[in-house]
Amino acid sequence: MDNVKSVEFTLDISRQVYLQYYSGRIKSVIVRSTEGRRVQFPANLLTSHVTHSGVKGLFVLHYLENGKALSLDKIN
Repeated sequence: MDNVKSVEFTLDISRQVYLQYYSGRIKSVIVRSTEGRRVQFPANLLTSHVTHSGVKGLFVLHYLENGKALSLDKIN
C-alpha cells in the first residue's frame, strides 16, 4: 500500500469565490504549500470547512504517494 504524505498551506477563499467551487464551475483547487510547492486537490474537499465568510486558515492535505487526495484538515 502507498504511504500517506501530507502538505500544509493557507487558504483565504471568500464566500463568493467558494460558490464557484460549490457549483462545480471550478473542480480543483491549486495552492502553494508553506514549502513553496504547487498543490492541486479536488474542490469537494473544501465543503466541510466552509463558514459564513468562506474558507480561511491553515490546512493540511493528506494524500497517497500516487497523488490521490485522502482528506483535508484545518489546523488553525
